[in-house]
Amino acid sequence: MAGLHLEEFEVGAVVKHTLRKTVTESDNMLFSVMTLNPQPLHIDFDFAARSEWGKPLVNSLFTLGLMIGISVHDTTLGTTIGNLGMSETSFPHPLFHGDTLRVETEILSVRESKSKPDRGIVEFEHRAFNQDDVLVARCIRQAMMLKKKAT
Repeated sequence: MAGLHLEEFEVGAVVKHTLRKTVTESDNMLFSVMTLNPQPLHIDFDFAARSEWGKPLVNSLFTLGLMIGISVHDTTLGTTIGNLGMSETSFPHPLFHGDTLRVETEILSVRESKSKPDRGIVEFEHRAFNQDDVLVARCIRQAMMLKKKAT
């Protein structure tokens, strides 16, 4: 797997993920419908046209999921046990249909588990930017990560 083990994370390292995604109207509509979110700012073009934004906003939970998803291949693919929590999640600027999202992840802390010797906790700060380098999402995430197996 491409993910890193606990010992491979270095505090202060910033990973600039190469995977990017242009968000489509279909992405936004499908996610909103699948999560039963009828917010007209996401799914009603007429309503959104009369908002301060003038067009539909991408569902912020889709933005959050996409931001973390983009980070997985370079950080946690196959080496994570699970997410422990997310905090300080913010969306300082909206994401719109047609915007292209790029993501970077900074390693904030790394520590071994106090109760299980095969794992530890990594704290990530994920940041997502649109094609104009405007910050559209930020989140601190804690994940339980596997250590390398002793050979």
